[in-house]
Amino acid sequence: MLSVVIPAYNRAHLLPRALLSVFSQNMPASEVIVVDDGSEDSTAALLKEIRARAPVPLHVIHQKNRGAAAARNTGLQLARGDLIAFLDADDWWLPNKLTLQVAAMQERTSYLISHTREIWHRRGIRVNQKKKHDPPGGYIFMRSLRRCVVAMSTMMARKELFERYGDFDTSLPCCEDYDFWLRVAQKEPFLLVPEALTCRDGGRPDQLSALHRMGMDAYRIRSLISLLDAGQLSRRQNMAAHSELAYKCTIYGRGCIKHGRNDEGKYYLNLAAQYCPAAFLHE
Repeated sequence: MLSVVIPAYNRAHLLPRALLSVFSQNMPASEVIVVDDGSEDSTAALLKEIRARAPVPLHVIHQKNRGAAAARNTGLQLARGDLIAFLDADDWWLPNKLTLQVAAMQERTSYLISHTREIWHRRGIRVNQKKKHDPPGGYIFMRSLRRCVVAMSTMMARKELFERYGDFDTSLPCCEDYDFWLRVAQKEPFLLVPEALTCRDGGRPDQLSALHRMGMDAYRIRSLISLLDAGQLSRRQNMAAHSELAYKCTIYGRGCIKHGRNDEGKYYLNLAAQYCPAAFLHE
């Protein structure tokens, strides 16, 4: 059984495209769960209309606005499938996405999680990705330290993954995916389905990456500190995470000072020294 979870907040203008891409899959999902995270637009009315004619079971949950992490967690709690796929309301899938990804996971049963390549658009125009954005497969922990290398709308996971590693951190208003992938990647390999099966359209001011652009590294820093404090990393992972934390704290701290936020800047520069002293780097 395959459950699709779609969190939505004020995405009435984009949600029909996402849902149509799910309903048009060559292999239908067993259920679709849309979590309306306190939308103030016409999302509720739109979902009521779509639900009446949906070709697969469509479950709609309305909750107070608590952020993307909480919406995904709500969907996870309700999902009945042994496989779970997430789709952001402003993304969409090609028709063979579920067919190819389910087949890959059925063939490689040791993997708990997989993801696909993407097709990127910016304001409706297709754009090429840089080589650094090519998604990795296998043990991706090191690649995941600098930036989020798994797009949420590309992933599919066995429910067992969330039973092992928990759910998304609701204290993070963004970068909750970065946080979760690091927790998983310290132990688990990621299966890369090599086809580009997921479409994203960026460049909009209402996206979380735009709304939190100036503070995203602060959330990644919080995530790295939590990861290190948990004390479950291997020695090599531990050293790499300390190094990345020092790098992020230094860059972010200098940026704060440059923009006149001296106290905040000093705090992050002190964190850099606390978590990654020069003696540790040269150990």
